[in-house]
Amino acid sequence: MSGHSKWATIKHKKAATDAKRGKAFTRIIKEISIAARSGGDPDGNPRLRSAIIAAKAASMPSDNIKKAIMRGTGELEGGQIEEVMFEGYGPGGAAVLVNVATDNRNRTVSELRHAFSKNGGNMGAEGCVAWMFERKSQIFVPSAKITEDQLMDIVLDAGADDLRNEGGGGRSSPRPKPTMPSSKRSNPPAFAARMPPLPWFPRTPSCWRASKRRPCCG
Repeated sequence: MSGHSKWATIKHKKAATDAKRGKAFTRIIKEISIAARSGGDPDGNPRLRSAIIAAKAASMPSDNIKKAIMRGTGELEGGQIEEVMFEGYGPGGAAVLVNVATDNRNRTVSELRHAFSKNGGNMGAEGCVAWMFERKSQIFVPSAKITEDQLMDIVLDAGADDLRNEGGGGRSSPRPKPTMPSSKRSNPPAFAARMPPLPWFPRTPSCWRASKRRPCCG
């Protein structure tokens, strides 16, 4: 009986792990396909290079990566995924940017409008809040592989705005430069950096009290 219970536990854990991995693969494949529209050569496409690094870090098979690139460049037929940005206001008037990859814009608009309304916000017109944000790249480096002084030299050379120690690793935030091969300049043999997709940062960050729905600091 205990053997059966043990097998059931292993089966459930494996199912949960597979589901999590499948979700991660789906997200990364979309990012690769969208990035590949600007060119299928990762050496000349920083966004695609970052997406491929993320795919390899997630142990995605090389064949899956290749097919995702081919869908993006149009060499392989498949569902056309487009990247769309929506803007709106959350509780207390907080500016919200939502960047999505979708194969059905109308369905996505409907779902987002419902999500905004359900949580005390509303969708806005194009350009209503985008000016409040700026896009920067992020590079995560495991601190065990490099000293702080070495990392600081690399960060300054890359033109980063910030360097933070986030427990077990450092995070730098350089501004995206199409001509700067970040992963090569910031990825010497001594360590492996992780570069997620380019996020948007608020120009004037504020923290919020969910209960009162108002700024608690500026």
